[in-house]
Amino acid sequence: MHLLKKYKLSILGALFGALIGYLYYHFVGCASGTCAITSSPINSAAYGALMGSLAFSSLKNEK
Repeated sequence: MHLLKKYKLSILGALFGALIGYLYYHFVGCASGTCAITSSPINSAAYGALMGSLAFSSLKNEK
């Protein structure tokens, strides 16, 4: 439980980023299929999760 409380912003950011990444794939995507990130929903969601986790974890206040 302590681990979840410690990394809640990173986890929340990963979930939010994965959702945004999937939505980007769904609505924008890659028409030719040659795009490395946006040609697959898994790749797009994983990249979004990584970016969301990094972005949200940078918001943490250090005491």
